[in-house]
Amino acid sequence: MINVTKILCGLEQPKDDLRYGEGAGAPKAASERKPVVVWNVTRTCNLACIHCYADSYAQAYEGELTHEQGRALLDDLAQFGVPAVLLSGGEPLTRRDTLDLAQYGRSIGLKFTLSTNGTLIDLGTAQRIRDIDFSYVGISLDGIGETNNKFRGNPRAFERAVQGIRNCRTVGQKVGLRLTLTPQTVRDLDEIFDFIDEEGVNRACFYHLVPAGRGRGQVDLSHEDSRLALETIARRTRDFVERGDPREILTVDNHTDGPFYYLLLLAEGNIEAAERAYKSLAWNGGGRYSSGVGICDIDPQGNIHPDQFWQSATLGNVKARKFSEIWTDPDIELLGQLRNRLPLLTGRCAWCRFLNLCGGNFRVRALAATGDMWAPDPACYLTDEQIAPRPAAALV
Repeated sequence: MINVTKILCGLEQPKDDLRYGEGAGAPKAASERKPVVVWNVTRTCNLACIHCYADSYAQAYEGELTHEQGRALLDDLAQFGVPAVLLSGGEPLTRRDTLDLAQYGRSIGLKFTLSTNGTLIDLGTAQRIRDIDFSYVGISLDGIGETNNKFRGNPRAFERAVQGIRNCRTVGQKVGLRLTLTPQTVRDLDEIFDFIDEEGVNRACFYHLVPAGRGRGQVDLSHEDSRLALETIARRTRDFVERGDPREILTVDNHTDGPFYYLLLLAEGNIEAAERAYKSLAWNGGGRYSSGVGICDIDPQGNIHPDQFWQSATLGNVKARKFSEIWTDPDIELLGQLRNRLPLLTGRCAWCRFLNLCGGNFRVRALAATGDMWAPDPACYLTDEQIAPRPAAALV
């Protein structure tokens, strides 16, 4: 996750302690962070998005964690000291006890965010979310109006999601936009930023597609479109700052974005800002400290995965063994490899001069494209010339 407002504009942002090692509560090193846990509380969903990584439909699925098993999981996560639990799905609000579980989790000290399509957030639900004290609610869109409805398979998806955003704002709940970058949304980014401005959305996360579930091969983004998207996001983020109305703008799931913005600052001659950005990105480490280190996923059946897109790799199941025991098990080979991944990388990743910033990007995307988890991530849109090794003094 790259905080564009921080990296380009140097503004302090929430979670800078975890993301860039800044502030009194920051860990000494990114490798020491406990993982943010994505818990897919259910696979059931009321929509049918064409790029759904969970391949969810409006039906019940067998074997999902019971309420009692969910509480036991939350007890363990609290004792282990995870920094946050992100409740996702499917659509998490289709599970009747999701907010009950969150309320229990808050009572034992856990912090929660909610990843939702927003269509089920009426005013009463928004108020309950606020009363439970969710840190943040992220509502997913895939464009404006009919574009979103086609992606999400429902003619009222946009209208209801927007109402969900407004209901959260009405009760004072922090809410933001989550959007996957596709060829269509890249073309519509200015319209999307206009929507962010008009609706008073103060946080927006732009996700690069990771091919999983129904997302495999559906909405691939070209390298040219990736660069165009990052340029537009930079321009509009800076516009907010210059108008004295900064928003928290982030890009997610492509650690190439960090070096891209570093190179942008260098090209503009803003050396001081480039050095500051380089330092922050180097501490973060990109993919090096992501899957299997700083983030993990627990699916509806209790299986633990390195991240939410890597469903083919199961590290254990919380029905049989505590999460904390699995996550710290030195005998799980994949965890050991992910936590010391740099020597295993091959191809252009292995010699890239930005390896300490990007960390080899997303391993599951390389695996999906090539069958080799250590191959270069095909979503890297920097050229060979841009990543070619330079003298150390030339890096900043």
